[in-house]
Amino acid sequence: MYSIFGNNGKRRVQLVYIKMNSPEYVKASIALFFGGFVTFSILYTTQPLLPVFSKEFHISAASASLTVSASTGTLAFMMLIAASLSDVLGKKKIMIISMLLTSMLSMFIAMSPNFPLLVVFRTLLGISSAGIPSLAMAYVAEEFHPTAIGKVMGLYISGTSIGGMAGRIITGLLTDFFSWRTALFSIGALALILSIVFAIILPTPKNSEKKPFNIEAVIKAYTVHLKNKPLLSLIFLGFLFMGSFVTLYNYIGYLLSEPPYSFSQSLLGFLFIVYIFGSFSSVFLGKKADEHGHSATLIFAVALTISGAILTLFPPVLVKIIGISLFTYGFFGCHSIASAWIGERADKNKAQASSLYLLFYYLGSSLVGTFGGYFWIHFHWAGVILFIATLLLLSLPFIRYAEKRL
Repeated sequence: MYSIFGNNGKRRVQLVYIKMNSPEYVKASIALFFGGFVTFSILYTTQPLLPVFSKEFHISAASASLTVSASTGTLAFMMLIAASLSDVLGKKKIMIISMLLTSMLSMFIAMSPNFPLLVVFRTLLGISSAGIPSLAMAYVAEEFHPTAIGKVMGLYISGTSIGGMAGRIITGLLTDFFSWRTALFSIGALALILSIVFAIILPTPKNSEKKPFNIEAVIKAYTVHLKNKPLLSLIFLGFLFMGSFVTLYNYIGYLLSEPPYSFSQSLLGFLFIVYIFGSFSSVFLGKKADEHGHSATLIFAVALTISGAILTLFPPVLVKIIGISLFTYGFFGCHSIASAWIGERADKNKAQASSLYLLFYYLGSSLVGTFGGYFWIHFHWAGVILFIATLLLLSLPFIRYAEKRL
């Protein structure tokens, strides 16, 4: 970063972006990938275990889903605080603390003696894991050149998709061979190692400055964004996208563990290998949005997601897997495009804008994910898919409204 003098004689800071394919670009990309991997490999480890919890603790599907919803619900609100703390302590420091605490807490959760305490510990994990999702998007928006934001955001989100996939697959395998407790502890240990690497290689932010915590300034920053209706439309998309996504993955395990499928825990874990399609789509569709516009590409991604959900209604297991793959591909494309669009639409206070998007994103995961259990219990899989399709169709008018300029 360097400074120049404007016409009024005052110093004006000239932003210095991370250059494409430079050593800093490579290090930052790898670090952000690890950040997404660690957070999401831990955050959703209990998702494939919901049928196991239902049997072991004698609880309903909706109750078991609280192990996911408790984490994402507290994460949603904690991100607002993490964004403000980053103004005081710095984005890199908050992200490092978040990853280290989350990794260690994951290992501790494996020792939970009963279901209520398991939910309590998962709630604490939601608090500790807020640093990465609340700040990674803002870091990308501030530190990388605008022409590279779509691609780098896609790389970060591919880390979240691969992390979510790996966490679930490892959980399924280790649960079958040992126990769910061994699975959660092992994932926490791996995450701790990657967190240390993240701390070492992530470049220190150059385009953001630390500033004292000012509650009035924080409230003003959020108020400005909440009054920006096109931006607010984008923010609400996170609720609809993530709500539909988590609902499908929360209850597909119950469907496939029943006859005639009767999947084992390992097979249910391997089902999440379709997340690899998400890592491709987040980069590919993120780049296409840079080339062809956010709105048109996002509507296309929503159409893919709905199509995938409908395919899971057909009985053959191969068709269901194809449907889940297409659904996952479309969802991660939606999330990648909306995330990058948020960073571009917010002229200032980008961390707060990202946090508002993710607040609604994880509220969707928490509230809609648990509410989806009602449709599973009363209407089985057809009810779940109808609920998901309705949420995704509701996103279309919000996408169109987001195009408007104030």
